[in-house]
Amino acid sequence: MKKPLRLPSAAQQSVLDHLQVRLIESPERPGFDQLLDQHHYLGHLQPVGERLYYVVTDAAGQWLALLLFSGAAKHLKARERWIGWTHEQARRRRQLVVNNSRFLVLPDQTFPNLATKALRLVLDRLSADWQARYGHPVLVVETFVDPEQFSGTVYTANGWIELGQTDGWGRHRRDDYVKHDKPKRLFIRELRRNARRSLQAEHLKPELAAVEAAVPAHCTRSVKDIRSMIEQFRQVPEYRERVESYPLWSLATIILLAVLCEAPRGQKDLQKFARGFSQPQRRALGIRRNRQGRYPAPHQSTFCRFFQKVDGHQLEAAILAIQEQVRGQPPKQDLIVLDGKQPKHGGGQIVLAAVSVPSQYYLGSAIIQKDKTNEIPVARELFAQLKLDGRLVSLDALHTQDETARALVLEHGADYLLTVKDNQATVHRCIEQLVTAPRGDFPPSTADADAGAHAGDQ
Repeated sequence: MKKPLRLPSAAQQSVLDHLQVRLIESPERPGFDQLLDQHHYLGHLQPVGERLYYVVTDAAGQWLALLLFSGAAKHLKARERWIGWTHEQARRRRQLVVNNSRFLVLPDQTFPNLATKALRLVLDRLSADWQARYGHPVLVVETFVDPEQFSGTVYTANGWIELGQTDGWGRHRRDDYVKHDKPKRLFIRELRRNARRSLQAEHLKPELAAVEAAVPAHCTRSVKDIRSMIEQFRQVPEYRERVESYPLWSLATIILLAVLCEAPRGQKDLQKFARGFSQPQRRALGIRRNRQGRYPAPHQSTFCRFFQKVDGHQLEAAILAIQEQVRGQPPKQDLIVLDGKQPKHGGGQIVLAAVSVPSQYYLGSAIIQKDKTNEIPVARELFAQLKLDGRLVSLDALHTQDETARALVLEHGADYLLTVKDNQATVHRCIEQLVTAPRGDFPPSTADADAGAHAGDQ
């Protein structure tokens, strides 16, 4: 039998008509927590990360209801199915979902429609407040309702939908969950139209993209993939007489995985990236257990020593073998491009690298010591490490030299595509006189004085 509908009295309706919502600041937090401890069945919460505290008051400022919003739950099967995003999208975009982790109407202030209107007023401003505090909006809000305590009527009245019950697991530590056998009802609501479509999109809208960009890169490779990479790195000689936690192949594989996952690769970045590995992934890497029986993550200093002492040629050979194992041989029709770049933290050294275009195969590299030599002789030495027979090789204007062209054609059986600028004034003039410029849709700018020369078999 349904309960009779209760309507607010005239005085209570006046309170509803003048409800006010505001965020509370740090000095008010102890009082907020104390009320939760006194009247909420779960007590107060110490959330980590982004969160907002709201209080709903009457016109005179008397507290009537308290609401706390914090980070969304890490794993919810029903939510992931409802949103329709991938596992990696959920990891990178979870900050766009928040949890209504506490909602309390003070027992001496409750009357019909108060909870429903208080929740609606807060939701109307929640995304804008999150934007103002943390620099990004939120699109979806979730909450859990204990079926032994409440029916969830307030949420359904505000347009929330129920996705079913949770599995009855609770977070115990960072990587551990424990079974508590008290499943909760999961309610969820979009805060803007087409929020789910935005969260499952291949690319986020510009206003949301910063959230995804701020999430550290994460290793998505399987344990099987990791083990196959390690086998190639086992051929690289160890530089230490005694190995404790991290064999050389473990460190090399972490660095390669950082490249594949598009993670930053400074030493501090690698330390952060390695901490994101799960225990099974660390075990697959060959990391050895510590005294607590867990697989640790290497620190910045470990990667620093690796870069200083590892045999670069042997390491490169292993990387090329892994690339061939995973991707096969680079396409024969691809252009081979050699280009020198100075790493941001490379101590003034320049790395001359060879890659295939457009397939982006890494083919080899060499270090240029600026105080000892330049790119030109290093490039000619690098030719000998590459399979150039029958290939087209491109270099920038610095390498437009007779000896370089001769070496490519006569010694390595390659064709070349070299850029000619004013550093080769005579050749530049000859090209302008002998070669008719191709007709373009737009007239060339006066600053565009470059010309190209392509020599085939000679």
